[in-house]
Amino acid sequence: MEQKVFIVGLGLIGSSLALAIKKEHLNVKIIGFDWHEKTGAIALKKDIVSALAIDFAAGAKEADIIILAVPVFKTIDYLEELAQLQLKKDVIVTDVASTKGQIMAAATNLPFTFIGGHPMAGSHKSGVTAADVNLFENAYYIFTNQNAPQSKLRLLEELLRGTRAKFVELAPKEHDQITAMLSHLPHIIAAGLVTQGDIFNQEHPRAKQLAAGGFRDITRIASSDPIMWTEILLSNKTAILQQLESWTEEMKKVQNWLVTEDEGAIFTFFNQAKDNRDRLPVHKNGAIPAFYDLFVDVPDAPGVIAEVTGLLGYNQINLINLKIQETREDIHGILQISFRNEQDLMRAKACILQNTNYPARIK
Repeated sequence: MEQKVFIVGLGLIGSSLALAIKKEHLNVKIIGFDWHEKTGAIALKKDIVSALAIDFAAGAKEADIIILAVPVFKTIDYLEELAQLQLKKDVIVTDVASTKGQIMAAATNLPFTFIGGHPMAGSHKSGVTAADVNLFENAYYIFTNQNAPQSKLRLLEELLRGTRAKFVELAPKEHDQITAMLSHLPHIIAAGLVTQGDIFNQEHPRAKQLAAGGFRDITRIASSDPIMWTEILLSNKTAILQQLESWTEEMKKVQNWLVTEDEGAIFTFFNQAKDNRDRLPVHKNGAIPAFYDLFVDVPDAPGVIAEVTGLLGYNQINLINLKIQETREDIHGILQISFRNEQDLMRAKACILQNTNYPARIK
């Protein structure tokens, strides 16, 4: 019997889930719906979905499983709308939103099975055109399940088997506390650094030029969708405020150590940070998508970039971004090449080391 999956929202996450499901389940019919008609048309043309629903209600009524791949507050709106529809008796509804507390509260008395979901994966790109069947590979896929039978959760995991993600179950509050610390606070800090840097640049224009290296790298997560992040902060207010308070207290300590010139405390601060950072997992998909960057020392000579990218292309290794961190006459520059996954990263490093004399390293 053909199973029908209704995916609402055909952006990066929704479209990538559709591809992952289709890869493992040939008998599943994926029906898509997106408010942007152009997005839906692209998804249909690229065979990401099997069909498009004429409207939200029509798609929901014929679905066995509904995936709401939309922002937090829109997810809540859709849950309220679904509660008024005559859905299939055993329908399972899930979402992909990055905060869970308010959604799970809204789902308390729904007349259908709802299981909260959050695939911890992302990309440098967005939208349906960036859909990637491998987006969730080895990423953590969090489920927040309050009342649904474990048998229903297993059915959902089976549907999502093609993601090759690591399924984890958490309570909604724990999920939001963890993501507040590991994802939301870093994004706030990165955005704050960029804003402070911009103000500083008004007085010191050369600073913007010098910020192109390390400063740009440590703040790269600030290049995020402002609409999405406004909603994330408002939907996870309590947990984020707690982390901001803890961060403020920690920075006050550093400020005090500087005022009192407490060399021992400052050394301990950086030494402990280094030790903890060195013990973190390398290139594991977590709350913030991993960046798979290769750094190649290249001479300032014509054709060097074409040589490197040509080698990668010849060996069918796909890169998603590249930039030169520094190039000066007679001095080696640093070519930073970004890849979608660790496998491409390691293949690229081996390829360059085997075919050139350029040092290539992974930070």
